[in-house]
Amino acid sequence: MRIALIPLLASLAALPCIAADIYRWVDENGKVHISDVVPEKYKGSARRIDGGQAPTAQQRQEAEERAAADRARAKASAATPPAIPAAATLPATPAETECEKAHRLYRESQDCFAPYVNTNGSVRAEAFQNCAAVPDPSPRCGPPKPQ
Repeated sequence: MRIALIPLLASLAALPCIAADIYRWVDENGKVHISDVVPEKYKGSARRIDGGQAPTAQQRQEAEERAAADRARAKASAATPPAIPAAATLPATPAETECEKAHRLYRESQDCFAPYVNTNGSVRAEAFQNCAAVPDPSPRCGPPKPQ
């Protein structure tokens, strides 16, 4: 009898979780959040999501328009990479030693890759099409000279 009560009590305890309202909002960085708890500053812009009903024709149309706009923005940002030349194509300055040149090319490579770095530290794939990957010359040449 007691063993039969445990699943029943567990399912009754989970009912409030199932019945919670879910909200969607966009923060100041453009990131979409979905949660049952909305921070105070987003309460005015948060929309309640009802997952139990099928979307209306109007909601479906709005979602398709948002998706099309998002695809257009993504395509536009991918089509216009930053205008930073690849590091290996820049000429050397006069009287530059081999290590100075290696450090310069490394800095230019880092500058080229910088716009492609995601917030989690990973690098977007298109960076490798637009930038030359140059290894850090510090182990071989020592630290760079101050400019």
